[in-house]
Amino acid sequence: MAPLRVLSIHGYRQNGGSFREKTGALRKLLKKSVELVQLRRSVGLIMHPDPKPVLGPVVDADARGWWFSDIVARSFSAQQQCEVSLGLDQSVTAVRDIIRTQGPFDGILGFSQGRRLSACSEHERFYKSMLQIPSLHVFGQDDRVIPDHMSKDLLTLFKDPQILMHPGGHFVPAASAHRQTYQDFLKRFQ
Repeated sequence: MAPLRVLSIHGYRQNGGSFREKTGALRKLLKKSVELVQLRRSVGLIMHPDPKPVLGPVVDADARGWWFSDIVARSFSAQQQCEVSLGLDQSVTAVRDIIRTQGPFDGILGFSQGRRLSACSEHERFYKSMLQIPSLHVFGQDDRVIPDHMSKDLLTLFKDPQILMHPGGHFVPAASAHRQTYQDFLKRFQ
């Protein structure tokens, strides 16, 4: 049986290549059942150097983002209410184009801001009712970039969401202890 094809959408201040590297352990864990397809073309907004220290992961070279929640400062914070954004329309178009040109995909893996695409208030018009698609929500109890209460709030958009909560921070866990949860979720599609 062919592996499932999953579109992988990186987070803020990352890029497709660096996110591919950061999910290497996950790819290895799931290599027989999943092909993670990274957005590799030049999408998102090019970040400008930030003189202030960043809470969270180290900023990648060629760091990118999907939109700015603060259009004046040209920055993004997951904890800032996103009423108006800069770049979201272009990013949605880029994702749509990738799906058209490289799809079909069996699923989407969104990390951090890549995951927040679905929770932005500008998208509320698309979600008149609970999403009926299977979903696995993975988040860390000690995540200081996207606190666990924000991840839990997203669960309300999905019917029967499956959860993998780990004791760590802002990363995709891929220890052997997580293997069974991932595999059980993916069996639905094979």
